[in-house]
Amino acid sequence: MGRHVLIGFTYVSAEDVVESQEQHHGLVVRCDESGVAVDPWGGGELITLPPDLRPFRTAPPGEYRLHSTGEVVVDPDFIASWTITQPDPA
Repeated sequence: MGRHVLIGFTYVSAEDVVESQEQHHGLVVRCDESGVAVDPWGGGELITLPPDLRPFRTAPPGEYRLHSTGEVVVDPDFIASWTITQPDPA
């Protein structure tokens, strides 16, 4: 709770083609059996992640530039990456 996390989402088609990527960062405001909720820096809707801590790892100190906005995130506590695959339309 209260830790700064940098989150990356990769969206992949059913054919295993990367369609888009997003990066967000914010403070963890809930972590329980229902999931991990992150309050995004700068406002917006809570980001709710599955209740799985395996994607989270300690972030090495440094500066991380968000590709979508150019914003620089300095020394987050954790980094988490998620891949979301679209279901096969068939």
